[in-house]
Amino acid sequence: MFHNRRKNTQAQTPKVSELEELSRLTGGLAHEIKNPLSIIKVNLKLISEELASKEANPARAARKIDVVRKETDRLEQILEDFLRYIRKTELHPVSVDINQLVMDMADFYSPQAASRSITLRVALDSGQLICKADADMLKQVLLNLFINAQQAMPDGGDLMLRTQKNGPNAVIIVSDTGKGIEPENLNKIFDAYYSTKSGGSGLGLPTSRKIIEAHNGSIRVDSVLQKGSSFTIQLPLEEK
Repeated sequence: MFHNRRKNTQAQTPKVSELEELSRLTGGLAHEIKNPLSIIKVNLKLISEELASKEANPARAARKIDVVRKETDRLEQILEDFLRYIRKTELHPVSVDINQLVMDMADFYSPQAASRSITLRVALDSGQLICKADADMLKQVLLNLFINAQQAMPDGGDLMLRTQKNGPNAVIIVSDTGKGIEPENLNKIFDAYYSTKSGGSGLGLPTSRKIIEAHNGSIRVDSVLQKGSSFTIQLPLEEK
C-alpha cells in the first residue's frame, strides 16, 4: 500500500511542476500587461475629461489617443510573444548550411548595425557545417541575440559572429562588447519574463533556448562586466 502511494506521488510530480510553471508564466504575463493597461485607463479618463470640457483641445486629445494606440499595440505584442512562447515548437527541418545561414543573417542585420554604430565582424569555419534544422527558427534565435547585443551596446560597439566545428556539433558564437551581465543574473536570463531592460518582453532569450533545445542543441552564455557577453549555440551536425 505504501509502495502504491509513493508511485502515485511520483506520477503526480510532473503535473505539479507543470502547474508551477504555468502559474509563474501567467503571473509574469499579468505583470507585463499591468503597466500598459494602467496607461490606457489614465489616458482614456483624460480624453473623456478633455472632450467634456468647454475649452476642449482636439490636438491634445489626439495626442492622448495616440498614446492609447501605442499601448494597445504594445499589449498585442506582449500577448503574441506569450502565445509564441507557450506554443509547442513545431520544426520543419531541412539540411541547413550553418555558415550560409549566419552570413544571410549578417547581411540582413548589417544596415541596422550601421545605424547603431555597431561594427559587425564575421568569422566562418573553413569547412561545411550542415545541420538538420528549421532555418526560419534558427534565424529567429540569431535575431533575438542580435537585438540583445544591440541593447547591451547603446553607444555602439562590436558584434562578432563565429562558426566552428566541435566534434559532432556545429557551433555558432554571438559575442558583443557591451556592458556585460551581472554574475548573479547569468542563471536567470533564460527564465521567462526575466529582463533587466525596460521595455523588453523578457521572452526573447527563453524562446531562443526553447527553439535550440527542440533541435537537440544547447545554448549558454558567458559574460564579463564592462567587457561583453558571448552566447554559444551547439547544434548536432547532420549524419552523413
